[in-house]
Amino acid sequence: MIGYVTVGTNDFARAAKFYDALLAELGAKRTMEFGSSFVVWGRGDGPALALTKPYDKKPATVGNGVMVALAARSKEQVHKIYDKAIALGATDEGKPGPRGDTFYAGYFRDPDGNKLNCFFMG
Repeated sequence: MIGYVTVGTNDFARAAKFYDALLAELGAKRTMEFGSSFVVWGRGDGPALALTKPYDKKPATVGNGVMVALAARSKEQVHKIYDKAIALGATDEGKPGPRGDTFYAGYFRDPDGNKLNCFFMG
């Protein structure tokens, strides 16, 4: 159902480096690029994550209540992704752990303040 999600940045080079390293842990790579203002990461024909400088040239801001969820293959991978994000300059929004009976997730904000989580169902 979801094709891709886009997050904004005010420092494209820093943000692209962050997502190159973070999304590689999930097996994603750059699948599309337009100069130094737009890049997409994916793993094939499934959902993707895009990074852009805002089209209207105004500063990128984060949406309150907006979050990108990255699907992991295990609880261990949730920890690995969360730890990688923090090491790359993300800030903690909720350490990895169970949320209910079958949902396991860790929450963080990228260096621009966009909220993400990495989760595993099972």
